[in-house]
Amino acid sequence: MTIQYKNATKSLGDTNLNTVLTISTSAVAIVKSVYFSNSSSGSILCNASLRDSSASADTEFFRDTITASTQVNAAPQGLNLEAGDAIKAQAATASKVTVVVSYALINRENENG
Repeated sequence: MTIQYKNATKSLGDTNLNTVLTISTSAVAIVKSVYFSNSSSGSILCNASLRDSSASADTEFFRDTITASTQVNAAPQGLNLEAGDAIKAQAATASKVTVVVSYALINRENENG
């Protein structure tokens, strides 16, 4: 088992729900934060969802209007992701919001048992 500390970033270039991070089927992850950064001069409605691969369903865990030129942590208590899970994000205005996910990836490829 290995632990790697990583970041995943995604500039939301459209108003669709975009996948920011997908966990490999041979790993799990502990998400420290999911930051939304609004670089525009106006407020933007943003949301984030957790894709539970075992249930084949998306569950929204964050929805807020982010004011101009600010950053918001959408997951201040952190998240636990199982193998195959994903984090998705969406913004009501295209090309003004970037999402940064900081996480610990725990690779289980070489586990015994």
